[in-house]
Amino acid sequence: MRQLLPTLLLLAACGGTPASDGTAERIVVPPGASFGSVLDSLEAHGLVGNRFLLKLRAKITGADRAVHAGVYEIPRGTSDAGMLRLLGEGQRAEVRFTVPEGLTIGDIADLAQERLGIPADSFTAAARDSALADSLGLAARSFEGFLRPDTYQLPADITGRELVRRLATEFLQVWKPEWDARLDTLKLTRAELLALASIVEGEARVDEEREIIAGVYHNRLRIGMALQADPTVQYAIMLRSGERKKRLFEKDYGFESPYNTYLHPGLPPGPVNSPGLRSIEAALYPDTVPYLFFVAQPDGRHVFTRTYREHLRAVADARRARAASGS
Repeated sequence: MRQLLPTLLLLAACGGTPASDGTAERIVVPPGASFGSVLDSLEAHGLVGNRFLLKLRAKITGADRAVHAGVYEIPRGTSDAGMLRLLGEGQRAEVRFTVPEGLTIGDIADLAQERLGIPADSFTAAARDSALADSLGLAARSFEGFLRPDTYQLPADITGRELVRRLATEFLQVWKPEWDARLDTLKLTRAELLALASIVEGEARVDEEREIIAGVYHNRLRIGMALQADPTVQYAIMLRSGERKKRLFEKDYGFESPYNTYLHPGLPPGPVNSPGLRSIEAALYPDTVPYLFFVAQPDGRHVFTRTYREHLRAVADARRARAASGS
């Protein structure tokens, strides 16, 4: 067979590789696919100059027995040797996937379906699999709060379960050992800390206020005051009805749920979104502030106050500012 290789290479050079035009074709190789079916796919996408020569090359080099399942991006004009090398080395196509801060499991599931083609229910089922969470040492009822917001390069054929594992593994890798000692000082579990960080994430609109907001909530926890955090009410409504409310009305604050921190003192049962590192660090190391209240302004910044009377004046000022700005 080795004696045939020089002849094969000469024939391949004469066979003609399809010209490059700067584009690429996406090829899917299912698990257990025969080399013949792979050839069919390559040919259907116009990547094969001479099927007989490509098949012969693969036979002689053993490449027909070394193809890996996966999704491949093959540029037009790739030589037969180049295609076989890609398929044999398993150099699968990758996609860029960004998870912004503050998304819930449901939000990420919708994003994964839109950008990666992963069925939303597949991702959601994996993200709510407590056994999978336990296998990673998370000791949590779901992956809510443990899916790290970041930008990822992922295999194009990644599954929902693999994506959940990847995001959670990235979270574990950025968690610093000294934070565990800090949790002991704060007398909080990691899940409780993430619940607080997720509230900070939901409230903060400018980075420099995160530590102040976290300080306010630490103050409320210390004196046994209800957290009264709007993100927890929004999450409670979303869990029950699937409705996502950006603005809450008076009746919404009476929505019965263990996540409603207007009705139930202390932290909610778990995180209400995936907080970014800035919010996690703010919850771990809040500013020491005298405030118990804050109210948002039209520009997203907050006015922080010590007493309820001061808070009411700040609320009235904020309403007038919104009316004047038309927001």
